[in-house]
Amino acid sequence: MSVSTFHLTYGSHSSQFGVLSLPMLSGRCPVVITIHGGFWQSKYGLDENEALTKDLSRSGYATWNIEYRRIGEDGGGWPGTFHDVIDAVNHLSKLEERFQLDLSRVIVLGHSAGGQLALWLASRSSKNQNDEMGNHLHIPIKRVISLAGVLDLQKMWEIHDEKGISSPLESFIGGTPREVSNRYSIASPIDLLPLNVEQILIHGELDRHVPVELSIEYHRRATEQGDKVHLIVLPEVEHFKIIDPFSTAWKSVTDSLETLLSN
Repeated sequence: MSVSTFHLTYGSHSSQFGVLSLPMLSGRCPVVITIHGGFWQSKYGLDENEALTKDLSRSGYATWNIEYRRIGEDGGGWPGTFHDVIDAVNHLSKLEERFQLDLSRVIVLGHSAGGQLALWLASRSSKNQNDEMGNHLHIPIKRVISLAGVLDLQKMWEIHDEKGISSPLESFIGGTPREVSNRYSIASPIDLLPLNVEQILIHGELDRHVPVELSIEYHRRATEQGDKVHLIVLPEVEHFKIIDPFSTAWKSVTDSLETLLSN
């Protein structure tokens, strides 16, 4: 299937843009918003998701692959990164008619650090938060897929600390969990439960970057609090295979998209 691609800005900073890919179909398309990982650092960008967005668009989805200000860029980290992902999603309302998007069928798909941002976005939608994070989310988020997501920021910081690694979280959030505990609580998906949205968590058992235990514990707590959440643990799969459309792991992602849209 042929795909048309558009580079579109949602702000004035060079990282405030997204790539909209559209299948050549008649009628309105469901939208998959993709958020890349890279521990929120500027050396990683949305090109990480290029292959998967092409695959999804060829399968009939409109994809909105968003970039955002990251650590190392002016305004990146707390709170600019959070403002950017909200602004990027809200920008879809300006694109809806021009590109025939079906904003009643939106799924947010985030990988690694993008999984954190995806579920954080869902919390803004479901709880209509009005705290120091500012901007309101105007596009309703009812379905989220987390791929190897960083779903517990304090635990991720502790893992880095135990390994003697300088955690990017300190630059992203603006300090350690002890120094800025309130920020970690506002930003960490596990502390925002219940989200009251449909969630699918997919995680590779061999992930060395973001341990699968983060998704397992998140799933346990989310289930206890009544959220509709499904966990898929993939044996023999590491961190990046999960976003590779040519890997055996990819079918779990495409099947999950179909499941969420059918509900």
